Amino acid sequence: MNILGIESSCDDTAASVLNETGVLSNIIASQSIHIQYGGVVPELASRAHQRNISQTVEQALSEAQLGIQDIDLIAATQGPGLMGSLLVGLSFAKGVSLAHQIPLVGVNHMDAHIFANTIEHKLEFPLIALTVSGGHTQLSKLSDPYSLEIIGQTRDDAAGEAFDKIGKLLGLNYPAGPKIDVLSREGNPLFHEFPKGLIQEGLDFSFSGLKTSVLYYLQNKKNALITQYLNDICASVSHAITEVLVTKLERAMQAHSIPRAVLAGGVSANTMLREKAAEMAEKNKFTIYKPSFSYCTDNAAMIAATARIMLQNEPSISHMQRLKEGFGIHPYSVQPD
Repeated sequence: MNILGIESSCDDTAASVLNETGVLSNIIASQSIHIQYGGVVPELASRAHQRNISQTVEQALSEAQLGIQDIDLIAATQGPGLMGSLLVGLSFAKGVSLAHQIPLVGVNHMDAHIFANTIEHKLEFPLIALTVSGGHTQLSKLSDPYSLEIIGQTRDDAAGEAFDKIGKLLGLNYPAGPKIDVLSREGNPLFHEFPKGLIQEGLDFSFSGLKTSVLYYLQNKKNALITQYLNDICASVSHAITEVLVTKLERAMQAHSIPRAVLAGGVSANTMLREKAAEMAEKNKFTIYKPSFSYCTDNAAMIAATARIMLQNEPSISHMQRLKEGFGIHPYSVQPD
């Protein structure tokens, strides 16, 4: 089965083709216009999606050496995300579905980050998922691919948002998270002890206090000193965030007696997070899967991979037949938007 995935939940227009042999193409058109505003502007994002969506899908099909007539299923992100951005991807997917009579399924964006791990790994269930991105930070328990229970989530800001906003305080361009990651590799994570919110409590997260602490810390420093110790400050911030993430992940795995977990979301590309998770897994004899860097941030391969997983919930022939009876979007998701 050739699956065309379409992703447009935020500021990346993405299309991918996947089949039983693997990912045939994975095209991402990123939007640079948001850099000057220090964050994503929803209206500008949706307009950029409109400009990019057609050529992105065409490029994905071309790289896969397939035509639209070779596609058996279209999978498109149905949420969560920016409403205007989502509508562009969904409307385009519905149009192609109707024009070429190809079944269409809707995919939950957060599920897709988790199931991005299935592109390269054969997952065993049950497992714990730590999903960390610019908009979400949550721990989930998956008894099987179709049963997801959120067992912990942020009470205020997401970890990715904290990275980006702290980076803005440090004078780094948006998106600042990856830049902090690079700078922190040359810094001392113990340079300054920033607060680790709720690290001793349960499975929920809180990062608003960290942002405030960094703000006050920088206000008391001269710009020259901030520049001189930028790597150390970035390393200390990364340490505070990743220490909380890994501590909560370990606590969740132990509390639920599940020795398997996946990292998911854009922040799962963070070097310090991946290293600490690997050390924690080795200490406890746990197994932790993590996606390749190209499948951490928003991409369409994870959308197609999730559709493939969802269709395995029942015999594909009967399910595909039902999809073909009506070419509307099929909300096939393991959790509500």
